[in-house]
Formats: sequence, structure tokens, C-alpha cells
Amino acid sequence: MTDMATPRPVPADAPAGPVPTPGGPLSYIHWGPVVAGAVAAAAVGFVLMAFASAIGLATFSPSPTWRDTSIALALLTGLWLLLVALGSFALGGYLAGRVRSSWSTSEHEIEFRDGAHGLLVWALAVVLSAVLTWATATALSSVSAGTTTVLRPTEGEPAFLAYELDRLFRSDRRPERPDAEARSEAGRIIMTGIGRRGMAQEDRTHLSRLVAARTGLAQPEADRRVAEITAEARQAARRARATSVIIGFMTAASLAAGAAAAWFAAGVGGQHRDRAISPPLRWSWRRTP
Repeated sequence: MTDMATPRPVPADAPAGPVPTPGGPLSYIHWGPVVAGAVAAAAVGFVLMAFASAIGLATFSPSPTWRDTSIALALLTGLWLLLVALGSFALGGYLAGRVRSSWSTSEHEIEFRDGAHGLLVWALAVVLSAVLTWATATALSSVSAGTTTVLRPTEGEPAFLAYELDRLFRSDRRPERPDAEARSEAGRIIMTGIGRRGMAQEDRTHLSRLVAARTGLAQPEADRRVAEITAEARQAARRARATSVIIGFMTAASLAAGAAAAWFAAGVGGQHRDRAISPPLRWSWRRTP
């Protein structure tokens, strides 16, 4: 925040408006510093999130590891998102406020304009981060599809329940070809069963008969398997919903905190600019007398 006791040095005879600087026309919005700060913030955030992915902190449901995701890991991921947002957006906002042109106007107006530039840095960095994330995901998907054999669920089969459907129709008997229609129908029935109202008795009976006919199990064994798989699917869905809520809330909170950090960091950068305060650019072990 601005130190009210120490006003910024503004010449008394200077006209109101932006201070002329070489290299561009006068404007109330200096897009050069905004773009520079946004690029820096997006780059730092992308690097930190890549590091989080390497150590297992970027677990988003439903992902290949969502079944092993605990609430503690989701909270830790959310805290990392918050730290990344605060650090990267504060850096971008400070950079924009520090390098942009000064103004010949009141101190409060200068502070507001610096903060506005920090907010523009935040907005542009969010867009750049989204584009980087989308491009990276697309590239990784293309590489994975070209180098490995990806098993995709059949048409109409819920991908969320692919493992449960494998267990549901597991049998020692080897059919000539997979019954895609039976798997799709079973997946739709289980999806209705993991909702708030649960599975209707008619659907449960039909699913048990379908499993018995598909696997050759006795009807009581098929009933037990259907009950077990439905309970496991309901628990998995509950865990996925909880993880998604935590990650979604922490993402929104991180973006809001990042906007505030960019605003105030741009104001601090503006103070350092007007008072000619240069932050140290290197570490020194020697103490100055």
C-alpha cells in the first residue's frame, strides 16, 4: 500500500497528464508493460505447475490417478495453486508497475492507475495460461496417441466407470467378441444408481440378469456382484465430486487472490519507480559498512 507520509516526487510546475517518455505516444494505458508483466506471470506460473505435475501435486479428477487421490492431496494441490497464483501474479504486477511511464497528477490517481495496470496484467496472464495449458494438453494427447495404444471405451459406455464395468462382466468364459451393447446399458444403469435416489429395484434385477447371462454366474452370485460394484461406484463418484469441488474452489480463490496480488504489487512497483528505488539484482555475501 502507498505510504501516506511520504508523497511521491511530482514536480510542482509539471502539467497534468502522463510524463513524456521516448519510444511511444502518451496513453493512459501502457500496453507494453502490461504485456511484459503478463508474459512473465504466465511463464512463471506454467513452470511452477509443471513442477507440481512432476511431483504429483497436479491431480485433477477424473484423471488416471483419481482413484488414489485423497482429500489431503486435493487440499495440498489447492494450496499450491494459491501460492503459484500469489507469486506469479505479484511478479507480473510489480514488473508492469515498475517499468511503465510515470504521471504528473495526484498521488492517489497514480496509485489507482498502477493498480489498474496490475489488474490488466492479471487478466492477460489468465488468458495466456489457459492457452498454454490447452496447447500442452493437446500436444501430450497427440504424442500419446501416436506412440501408444490407447484403449477407449465403447460408444455409449461411461468412461468414468470403465474399470467397474470390467469387473462387473469379468468371467472365465471367453466370448467371441465383446458385448458393447451390454456394457453400455450396464454403465447407464450404474450411473443412475450412484445418484441421490439410488438404483431402482427393476433396474437392479435387470442388471443382475444381464450379468448372469453375460458371465455365466449363478443368479445369487450375480446379485452380489452387482451390489458390490454399485457400492464401489457410488464411493468413487463421491470421492471424485469432493475432489472436484475442492480443486474448483481453490482455483477460483487462487485467481481472486492473484488479482489482488497483481493490483498491490503494481502499486509497490510504481512507488519504487517514482522514488528511484532499485531492488537488488544479485546476492552479495559482503555486508556494506
